[in-house]
Amino acid sequence: QVQLVESGGDLVQTGGSLRLSCAASGITLDYYAIGWFRRGPGKEREAVSCIASSLSGGDPITDYARPVEGRFTVSRDLSKNTVYLQMNNLQPEDTGLYFCAERGGTCTFDFGRYGSWGQGTQVTVFS
Repeated sequence: QVQLVESGGDLVQTGGSLRLSCAASGITLDYYAIGWFRRGPGKEREAVSCIASSLSGGDPITDYARPVEGRFTVSRDLSKNTVYLQMNNLQPEDTGLYFCAERGGTCTFDFGRYGSWGQGTQVTVFS
C-alpha cells in the first residue's frame, strides 16, 4: 500500500524559509516521480514542482512552476525514500495546503496523472 506523508508546514513571515518533506512508503522513489502541488485559499490546485529519476541514470530531473522558479528547490534522499521541497523567500501568495503525489515514470504537472496523494501540510505566510 502506497503512503505519502507530508510534514514541515508552518506559519512563517514574508521572506522566510521552510523545508517540506514527503516521506514515501510502499514505493521506491528510484522508479517514481513525486510532484508537489498546493491549494491556496479560494484558489484552484496548482502544480509547484516535480522530481523524477533521469533515464540516463544521472542527476534526477526537476521541474518548477513559474511562480516558484528560483525560490524553491526540490530534492530527494533515496536512502530515506523522502522528497524535500526547500522554499525560500516565501510570499503571502505561497500560502496554501501543500501536497505530494506519486506516479510511475517521469514528471508532469498534470495532477490527473498522479496516483496516491498525501494529506497535505499547511504553509501560511504572513506579512
